Amino acid sequence: MQSSPRVIVIGSGFAGLSAATQLAHKGYDVTILEKNSGPGGRARVFSAEGYVFDMGPSWYWMPDIFENYFARYGKTPADYYKLIRLDPSYKVIFDAQQDVDLPADMQQLRALFESMESGSAARLDEFLRQAAYKYDVGINNFVWKPSRKVSEFLSLKLLYDVTRLDVFQSFSSHVRKFFKDPRLLQLIEFPILFLGATAEKTPAMYSLMNYAEMTMGTWYPMGGMHELVKGMVKLAEEKGVKMLYNQKVTHIEVKEGLARRIETDAGIFEADVVVAGADYHHVDSQLLDEPYQNYDKKYWDSRTMAPSSLLYYLGVNKRVPKLLHHNLFFDEDFTLHADEIYENPKWPSKPLFYVSAPSKTDPTVAPEGCENLFVLIPVAPGLTDDTEAVREKYYNLVMERLEAYVGEPVRPHVTYKRSYAHRDFIQDYNAFKGNAYGLANTLKQTAILKPGLKNKKVGNLYYTGQLTVPGPGVPPSLISGLVVAEEVAKEFPL
Repeated sequence: MQSSPRVIVIGSGFAGLSAATQLAHKGYDVTILEKNSGPGGRARVFSAEGYVFDMGPSWYWMPDIFENYFARYGKTPADYYKLIRLDPSYKVIFDAQQDVDLPADMQQLRALFESMESGSAARLDEFLRQAAYKYDVGINNFVWKPSRKVSEFLSLKLLYDVTRLDVFQSFSSHVRKFFKDPRLLQLIEFPILFLGATAEKTPAMYSLMNYAEMTMGTWYPMGGMHELVKGMVKLAEEKGVKMLYNQKVTHIEVKEGLARRIETDAGIFEADVVVAGADYHHVDSQLLDEPYQNYDKKYWDSRTMAPSSLLYYLGVNKRVPKLLHHNLFFDEDFTLHADEIYENPKWPSKPLFYVSAPSKTDPTVAPEGCENLFVLIPVAPGLTDDTEAVREKYYNLVMERLEAYVGEPVRPHVTYKRSYAHRDFIQDYNAFKGNAYGLANTLKQTAILKPGLKNKKVGNLYYTGQLTVPGPGVPPSLISGLVVAEEVAKEFPL
């Protein structure tokens, strides 16, 4: 009896886990090689002094994506973790005296918009009606395309959909057809921060994120976002996926046009198919010999990357009552900060920032009476002077503004502190230019214009994750793994 094809998946982030699980479900012999000591990629977790810190993603949006993922295998998210919907969804701070809590209830949200700009409740209805169409077509159709050839997009129905998706209109101009109040514009445009480009350079199609956020809600898996990773790992292992940690891949050996041997610092693995869920640029330019690389240095240097992040994980020995679970500090000029990320890359002058306080919702992530804070500053990728002095400067800069808002000292009560930025993203994930979110979702980097999911010179090497289709973010990365798994199954059938 012929044995099942051996699939090696490099990396155990969301894309790697979903690809591995789907292929194992189909009957392939699947092994995941993970560089780090635990799963999850950027969604790893660590504990210190009684605190449990999610290292990366902290927003659980698009719950239908996860429900559909587990349903493929006869499961539900509830089989692996407990979800609760946050209400308010999040807080936006415009200055030390002015803030707004975004309610989960749609009628309350409409009332909030109306209170800020007369007539905006009705315009919000129309904005979300259009966004609902984009979500339906985008999430149920476009993102599932492997984007390997133009013909995938040539049906009349799809061409009709493209015109209604506002692919060629900017998010910025689209939003300004509905709202004028600068505070409402900030509320609508903030999800674009996660897509890696300014609102002027992001297609209006991505209002689908507003639809997801406002109508489907902001959720939290009790125990932290890593509970989602743990659930996916458990499902993968139930399907027969072998998880191997502390396996830093050092070389992919190609024989007769096929990737056959995966070398790690701990051993050698034979493969019939390879799925690279690690950083695409690293795999392509460092693990493959030059004749087999998909893209050259000039190509990669011309890519527009999503931001990196300067992160602080803080344990605070008291509660901070004024904060919610999610807090967005928009108390400085968004345009200036965006320019210093995307157009004129430098350390930001007056950065906007985000604070997550999961201990507001979850008592298990901090000791009793204490607060678990995760502080994130979006910064330009590729900054080389990531020093302790720079990190300390920005820590004090944002904490001064945090303290001004909450009206009480916080820094004297910080008993645990860890920072994380470019050099850590490079060290832990081989992240190209130290990016945190992958490739920016600009029009020129959409669908077939993204790095391809299959190597053009190596017949059994595929790529998955946030540097290829469909793009950055937790749900897209999960979908990316499923898309690649289907391509493998078509080209290497059992």
